[in-house]
Amino acid sequence: MNEQPPKRSRPEPVQVVKQRRDAALRGLVDGVPYIQFLGIQFDRRGDELTAVLPFDEKLIGNPILPAIHGGVTAAFLEVTAIIELSWSLMWEDMESNPQDPAAVRAFRMPKTIDFTVDYLRSGLPRDAYARARVNRSGRRYASVHVEAWQDNRSRLFAQATGHFLMPLPDDPIDEPAT
Repeated sequence: MNEQPPKRSRPEPVQVVKQRRDAALRGLVDGVPYIQFLGIQFDRRGDELTAVLPFDEKLIGNPILPAIHGGVTAAFLEVTAIIELSWSLMWEDMESNPQDPAAVRAFRMPKTIDFTVDYLRSGLPRDAYARARVNRSGRRYASVHVEAWQDNRSRLFAQATGHFLMPLPDDPIDEPAT
């Protein structure tokens, strides 16, 4: 009796995997118009995200210093936290079932419970960067810490901690207002 070993499926080409992950991130980010208004972009390396806030004159709050508006800084940090939290959840689903893009399209965003920002120094008129770390993520609650810098990662200009309400699988999907 001549038994043949079971055939293994070929792994996806690297470019296909990258394109799928980039499309999922783009779908997540494009779903929030305020991200486009501020000009926030995300640089993805594997499962790690770095948020980038390219400098624009409209972001200046105090033209005498000049300094990035505190509300823009807070929004940049909160967006970074929410996208990182959403990405970490989406990553698990996407990698466990790569052939199902429906999970990405039907993704529900966490809701902010509270968000505390520490302004450590003025945000200068230049590009800013931020990274978030999910401290805890459970079925209903998550805690995220975010740090933002400009020229030197060890010289933060702001940091924040946020707590978020996680959506249940049967929660209705937020539809944009028309």
